[in-house]
Amino acid sequence: MRFTEENFQQEVENSKGVVLVDFFAEWCGPCKMMGPVIEDLERDNKTKENLKIGKLNVDESRSVAEKYKIMGIPTTILFKDGKPVGQTVGYQTKEQLQELINQHL
Repeated sequence: MRFTEENFQQEVENSKGVVLVDFFAEWCGPCKMMGPVIEDLERDNKTKENLKIGKLNVDESRSVAEKYKIMGIPTTILFKDGKPVGQTVGYQTKEQLQELINQHL
């Protein structure tokens, strides 16, 4: 899923359940490495109704990145019922992110 300034409040902050957001930029090398990890997580978890996984481009959605004080990318934030409950900075493996998700499902 692609999160933007326009849909972030509805899709993440007002959402019930768990949402994993990958904050990234097109020019960021480690972010490019995270792309396939996020895609694999989306595919592996697509049957879970109370879970959304997606990406937010910090260059296109600066106000959201500023609101959550994103200082380094890639950053992933896990939201539960609209509130941040976990955060990682830097490249993470699929297993590390799946473990974070599973702690909050």
